[in-house]
Amino acid sequence: MTRPQQEVDIARKLHTIEWLKSELLEGVSLFFKALLGNNRQVITKALATIILTCYFLGRRLGIGLQQVDQAIEEQLRHHLAEEHQLEDWYGDLSACLNYLQGKKRG
Repeated sequence: MTRPQQEVDIARKLHTIEWLKSELLEGVSLFFKALLGNNRQVITKALATIILTCYFLGRRLGIGLQQVDQAIEEQLRHHLAEEHQLEDWYGDLSACLNYLQGKKRG
């Protein structure tokens, strides 16, 4: 790659990271607005936007999709071991971990 091309590529990567950061904020904003309106469809779309943006941002930062999933599973196991309140009250952590493990199996 020529030097000018490298500079363009670096600038594009930085621009993409900044764009994804703003997308993340927009997704969070949409989520909060959707909560006010109590619209399940919009809430679901906002959550999906946040999750996807985090995956894409991770990739742009050199973190693979599997690495993110693995870190999520590790956090879930840690919180389960620490008897997190969401698990005690609702079983959310084990439900999420079972869901993720089920996706891996097939």
